[in-house]
Amino acid sequence: MPVKNNPLDGRTAVVTGAARGLGAALAHELSRRGMRLALLGREQAALARVRDELPGEAGCWEADVTDDAAMARAAAGVRQRFGPPSVVVANAGVAEGGPFAESDPETWRRVIEVNLVGSAVTARTFLPDLFRTRGYHLQVASLASIGAAPLMSAYCASKAGVESFAHALRAEVAHRRVGVGIAYINWTDTDMIQDADRHPVLRELRGHMPPPARKVYPVALVAGRLADAVERRRPSVYVPRWLRATQLVRAAMPPVVTAVSRRELPRLAAGQPFEGTGLLGAGGRAALAPPRPLGRLGGPDD
Repeated sequence: MPVKNNPLDGRTAVVTGAARGLGAALAHELSRRGMRLALLGREQAALARVRDELPGEAGCWEADVTDDAAMARAAAGVRQRFGPPSVVVANAGVAEGGPFAESDPETWRRVIEVNLVGSAVTARTFLPDLFRTRGYHLQVASLASIGAAPLMSAYCASKAGVESFAHALRAEVAHRRVGVGIAYINWTDTDMIQDADRHPVLRELRGHMPPPARKVYPVALVAGRLADAVERRRPSVYVPRWLRATQLVRAAMPPVVTAVSRRELPRLAAGQPFEGTGLLGAGGRAALAPPRPLGRLGGPDD
């Protein structure tokens, strides 16, 4: 029986937000499929741990995805070490919850900057490489890209933004033979979701979603589905698969969410005052840390 060639074997993938959670799991899956991995993120020590655990060749570079200069330096390091990447996964993301009227402006803005601006910076930084390799860019989005939820305004706005950005980018680079995919994912078992569940209001809100929508999925399952999308250069991937159906009813979702919120939010507020969560998860807290001096930016061997 002939052996099927692996289209990923020997190629290089860049994954942002690779220090933990979905980014780290996806790095493992792509490495297992034969790719060289360039891991980017804010936490150099955590990135190094992930690098050392991968089965294949990998390097890590500390960079804030919202910092054009830092990303350019990281990209130069990736090219020097591995050559131009064939795959770029814009995975870095943060979240916060709470009433918009009482939200901290810095925290709210940081969610937009990391999730939306950081995704654009990532694409701009590596597009010259993808043009050269006729590669594939995967933008990690969310169910929040399709249907917004109360008390998550920054996250929903940012994920709706990255969906629109990825659609525009796909149309713009199609003639250059670069593929652009969008990953729509639901609740995934990462420290961000675990942290969110410590806040009673967010836990209650998730509990009032329909049973399929409130389920939390193992990070390895989600990473495997995203790796399949990378391997097949898919324009979209939905985890779980039923999320695809929400595209057919997305116009009807805002009034339904508003009706449920009008009924449920007063009841929830009576039992537990709404408070801002701050950035959720260890990765979110790292996103607010001041940048390290330029001379200490991490490289592949730090």
